[in-house]
Amino acid sequence: MTHFQFFQTYTNLLLQLSLSISLTLVIIFLKIPIFFLHGLHTYIHPENLGNGVRAAIRRPDSSDSGHAEVRKRSKSKDKFEFDESNAQIFRLKLDEAHLRSRLYFDEYRNAFTISFVAISSLSLHIFLKNDASEKSGFFMGGIFVPVLFGFVAVFKILMVLGKLSFEKSASRRSEKQLGVLFGVFGVILGSLTCYNITSSVLDFDFGSIDGFGRFFIAVLMGCLAGLLFVPATKIARSFWLGTDQLRSNLSMITCGSFARVILYANYLVITLTALLWIKPLSEMLVNKSIDDGKGSHLVNEIGNAERLLGNVGFLRSDFARIRIWCLFISGVSQLVALRPNLQMYLNEALLSWYQRLHASKEPDLDFSRAKVFLHNHFLCLVVLQFLMPPLLLLLFLGLSQVDISHFEVDYQFVCSLLPCSDFVRELALFMAWWVVFVSAVYTSATISLFRRGNLCVS
Repeated sequence: MTHFQFFQTYTNLLLQLSLSISLTLVIIFLKIPIFFLHGLHTYIHPENLGNGVRAAIRRPDSSDSGHAEVRKRSKSKDKFEFDESNAQIFRLKLDEAHLRSRLYFDEYRNAFTISFVAISSLSLHIFLKNDASEKSGFFMGGIFVPVLFGFVAVFKILMVLGKLSFEKSASRRSEKQLGVLFGVFGVILGSLTCYNITSSVLDFDFGSIDGFGRFFIAVLMGCLAGLLFVPATKIARSFWLGTDQLRSNLSMITCGSFARVILYANYLVITLTALLWIKPLSEMLVNKSIDDGKGSHLVNEIGNAERLLGNVGFLRSDFARIRIWCLFISGVSQLVALRPNLQMYLNEALLSWYQRLHASKEPDLDFSRAKVFLHNHFLCLVVLQFLMPPLLLLLFLGLSQVDISHFEVDYQFVCSLLPCSDFVRELALFMAWWVVFVSAVYTSATISLFRRGNLCVS
């Protein structure tokens, strides 16, 4: 084999390995995970201020002469003395030393690295999948590299989310119980996805699935439904606070105009994307009159209104590509909205301090002090909760675009025992949609409860 034939045969494999190694080194040496969060503001309660340092945010007060005059007028012996030093709060910028000292920083850095390497590898494969060197096979063509990285990244993310769900002080006990409840409900709902009743509601086709396939889909749906509950509720709280639904008009707590646009756009994109696979809407957007010659039969079955809807819309192939792009855009929009969401999570502790400072003449700041500490202590944990859903979405979406038919041809015995190709791609696409759907439902429900006054941010 000449050098030219060698490079022609292993072009994709060499490109995949080069990209994976170089991107890993770039992320590690340039400290991209730290740079991704650099510049956000966090808050701390100082223990003592004997060195004369002034706080960044202070309780509004008057001059010292005013205090002296008040003391002269007051004759009560049990007068409350306000301790200003215990009510002050500092605002700090996140830097490398601050992030490295937080819990779950290593998990965040590792998950960030492996996920973005896997997404980049899957993107390169999609870009090169029409190249002639793909005919080299599953291994020599380099197809196994994005598949391996993709499955490893998905497994890593699920393990990290499972580990975070067992953290005692990271979320309320009621939230964990609701997460378990929704996980069980997801398993029950997942057991119905393989039957014909689902084909009338969702635009997915798994074909003939055996008992193991049904069990696997149900368990995976239940795990995602349970693990994504707490992150989605926190994102909803950040949205509620960042868009100033409280009407507080406090610029130090809410987002700026550009960040608000990002939060609104992110919510609209994931909500609309979640609806594109639900049959009533998906059928209205597809032109059925030229859909494989089935238009005449459908027109006889439905009325004039449905006939009009059936004659307009996209081709089924074009609509499928549009849905793929909507999933991709929703994943990217969630990554873009991560920094505003995280800043609003940190500002929630500031809001708690502000509310209790002005709630009464004798403010009790113990709760706000504890909340500021916990929001700093579990900073990287919340970053993981905000980062994992879009990464899962992009990984599942990338895996759904990988054609592993070469693996079926080369290893027919293995594929006779395990589901391959079309089923795996359809399952990956379904899980990508399921992540968006679950996040949209949880976020919308939480925002509705905030709007009705059943929940509050404090």
